[in-house]
Amino acid sequence: MPIRQFSSLSRIGQLDLEVALRCVLQHKSPEETSMADRYSARGTQATSVDIEHERRSQAPCHAHAATRKHDTCCAGPHGGNLPHADSRHTDALAQAAYSPGAESSSAARARNGGEMAATDTVRTRIHIRQMDCPTEETLIRSKLHKIVPAERLEFNLLQRVLTVEHPSDALDDIVAALASLGFTPEVQPHDDTRTVPPPVPTHTARHWPLVAAGTAALAAETVTWLGAPGWITAALAALAVLGAGLRTYHKGWIAIRHGNLNINALMSVAVTGAFALGQWPEAAMVMVLFAIAERIEAGSLERARRAIERLVALAPDKATVQQADGSWRVVDARTVPTGARVRVKPGERIALDGCIVFGRSAVDQASITGESLPVDKQVGDAVYAGTLNASGSFDYRVTLPATQSTLARIVQAVEQAQASKAPTQRFVDRFARVYTPIVLALALLVAAVPPLLGQAAWTASVYKALVLLVIACPCALVISTPVTIVSALAVAARHGILVKGGRYLEQGHRLAWLALDKTGTLTVGRPQQTDFELCAAVDAARCRQLATSLAARSDHPVSAAIVAAGAAGSQPLVVDDFGALPGRGVHGTIDGVRYWLGNRRLAETLGCCDAKLDAKLDSLERQGKTVVMLMDEHRILALFALADTLKPTSREAVAQLHQLGVRTLILSGDNLHTAQTIAAQAGIDEVRGNQLPDDKRHAIESLAGARHAVGMVGDGINDAPALARADIGFAMGALGAGAAIETADVALMDDDLRKIAVFVRLSKATRRILTQNIVVALGLKGAFLALTLAGYGTMWMAVFADVGASLLVVGNGLRLLRR
Repeated sequence: MPIRQFSSLSRIGQLDLEVALRCVLQHKSPEETSMADRYSARGTQATSVDIEHERRSQAPCHAHAATRKHDTCCAGPHGGNLPHADSRHTDALAQAAYSPGAESSSAARARNGGEMAATDTVRTRIHIRQMDCPTEETLIRSKLHKIVPAERLEFNLLQRVLTVEHPSDALDDIVAALASLGFTPEVQPHDDTRTVPPPVPTHTARHWPLVAAGTAALAAETVTWLGAPGWITAALAALAVLGAGLRTYHKGWIAIRHGNLNINALMSVAVTGAFALGQWPEAAMVMVLFAIAERIEAGSLERARRAIERLVALAPDKATVQQADGSWRVVDARTVPTGARVRVKPGERIALDGCIVFGRSAVDQASITGESLPVDKQVGDAVYAGTLNASGSFDYRVTLPATQSTLARIVQAVEQAQASKAPTQRFVDRFARVYTPIVLALALLVAAVPPLLGQAAWTASVYKALVLLVIACPCALVISTPVTIVSALAVAARHGILVKGGRYLEQGHRLAWLALDKTGTLTVGRPQQTDFELCAAVDAARCRQLATSLAARSDHPVSAAIVAAGAAGSQPLVVDDFGALPGRGVHGTIDGVRYWLGNRRLAETLGCCDAKLDAKLDSLERQGKTVVMLMDEHRILALFALADTLKPTSREAVAQLHQLGVRTLILSGDNLHTAQTIAAQAGIDEVRGNQLPDDKRHAIESLAGARHAVGMVGDGINDAPALARADIGFAMGALGAGAAIETADVALMDDDLRKIAVFVRLSKATRRILTQNIVVALGLKGAFLALTLAGYGTMWMAVFADVGASLLVVGNGLRLLRR
């Protein structure tokens, strides 16, 4: 049957050109366009900060991509029934679309009336060792808002890092503004490979002033009980307040001067007021207890910081590098260039990403992937920074600098996830902005109204108001969420699960449906050719050669199987005008003749199918096989049948998801019979085959609901619309795949599907602890607020309500680190 005109397929080939064309027309880079697409699919808008941040974080990783079991590519149904297009094809498109003449992000903002149009913008990381509480964040935001907009500030309180996107000439003003607040800002160099600042010596301060202050406060209480003169009590209390509270007074004065009533300002006013009212012993003890509690709280937060710092410590600072004269020298790993030869001895950690060129060994990758057993490595295999050489010695060639290693990308992603605010944290922040003014207004009413009405003495009313001032700071409530989220992120990273933000960590507990691709997700991803059959009077060797030449341009597992089966004794042919037909196959011109290599849907689109062919395809597909056909401009020349096997862990992973209440669905570009065979073996709930990219997206939309979340596991252009539409997009086998680390919502560093169940359990535990922390923080505040209004509350109680709640929520959040 004659083939229809190829022009009828222009709509099919349009998909892989669409992004590139829009890049040219809109003067945007491919990263900006694709990111905007992903945000748009989620119903949000990508800001210029998001786009610029993603563009700066991405770097090429071709050597690593070659080591993956199956790489992302731009054609063919992920799931496996046809080849994907050669990645070089899309690279060329991207380069053509984003020429050096395209607008920079700053120029685009200038054209659109952006605030920073005058000069180029840069991103600067500033380490502020005194910034460890949300009150400092509020103070910094109010101080810097005239220099840079609030949306260009990213705070990582646990790592004490402020990231600012600012005009290139504004850095001095920013540093000066921070210094005026009493901070000591330390600008990190742009070429500094440390993604986490060095540990801050929070406990190196001398303890004797606090000990002396505590002793003086106890003495003030004692002499009061003994009936000593008041001036002795006042003197001892003053020594205690000054010894324990100088830092609090200093920070409080800065806050008041800038119109910010944080905990330090409120505590300073409350203690000073109590002292003025003659409550000397109580004022002294309150300030001492507050200082002690701050030390304890800082120590607890340091545990969460160290959980992330341990990731950075995985990569050694030194590497043994071969010199130009052939000798070996130990040098700083940050100075080792790409292409250098590095030697690793048994028991050493690998300093940089690379590819083995000599020797073999077993490498323990548990610190990154969570795998329990070492992985055998030989010449040609990739190795990764931070992993441990368990046995043997080998040399490897560095493929990425320290700043772009897989470990560096993981740490950067975790750090960025810390800076992003989870839904619960956004709610808490909104509540805190309302809570403090309300309590302050209540304190003013309590201090003034009863005495004016003649119902209470001024002294008693003012004291009651001072107690309310201490209760007014929502520090425990605000800090409860980030500590819990960061602990969960660290635990996930330890299990080889990279979560890109608290938003996805919180959504995991709502996961009701998980859609999965087939090839490489549920199956091993290494199909083998089982059948080859001629469909026309043509030479078999020639057909194999044609199919192999087209498949060689793709890195999809199905393509690899066709190449492996037909490569022996066959020289690849030159393919011109190569193109991809997403969800159907590929095409190219060989010796002046156009050929197609694709699935049943492509054959039907080309008008090649008949009853005899349909019967043959049905027979092979019922055996769980994937069928790919080679076609020229007139007919089907040959068909190739391939089969993949289920991963040993897939059935267990699906069973664990079912136990957690998650239903599963296969969305595969493969034929329905093959998908049903794999589904039956794995225990999948529902199956949808012959899925094009838009079909997968519509399937996700049909499952979406307001009260539950939908996840998608997949990669490649065929899954991109569905991954963008899903509430949580999972990427598997992200080790060495920089793009997966940067674009997936949750990246599993190996191919073990069981880790999705680990993620869901961690999400449920995180949600449970977040709820507990909010209840504790609000409950204690509410209880002591009621006691104070009833006349039973004291300043001691107020301190315990604030600091005690902070310690409780921090300790509760840190429990996740034991998982």
